[in-house]
Amino acid sequence: MYDELTAVDIQKMQEEIDHRILVLRPQYIREVQEARAFGDLSENFEYKEAKRQKNHNDSRIRYLQRMIKTARVVPVGHEGKGVGLFDHVTLYLPGDDETLQVQLVTTLRVNAGAGYISRESPLGRAIFGRRAGETVQVQVNAEVSYPAEIRAVERGEDDPSLPISQY
Repeated sequence: MYDELTAVDIQKMQEEIDHRILVLRPQYIREVQEARAFGDLSENFEYKEAKRQKNHNDSRIRYLQRMIKTARVVPVGHEGKGVGLFDHVTLYLPGDDETLQVQLVTTLRVNAGAGYISRESPLGRAIFGRRAGETVQVQVNAEVSYPAEIRAVERGEDDPSLPISQY
């Protein structure tokens, strides 16, 4: 299994890895050593918290390194007239009588609350490659689906200012 990411995604992940290794890791190691000096480790909250932060940082580094290693770099350019990566899409949901603005992004920059949806999400899969004026059926799961009309598609570009997702 691989994630489809852009060159900007890879660069942003590498920058975070570098920051975590060069800045945060030494800081967390220092905090663990200082907390250990307080004595009895079985009741030392500062020590346990420092270890937890250090382990979380190390886990995030491994996660990002694995993402980079297994990623498939995808081009950002548009191959057709349909909805592509980083395009802004205006949708009409007839069931809710609601208009929705979304932007198709890579899995690393998803923020559904802000309107950034993944190409791999049910809505993203339904609209990817489609054109304005088409009505698509969004299949959420085996029992649930809903129609969505693509009202407008505005070409977008990879925006390096979009943050990558944290966990």
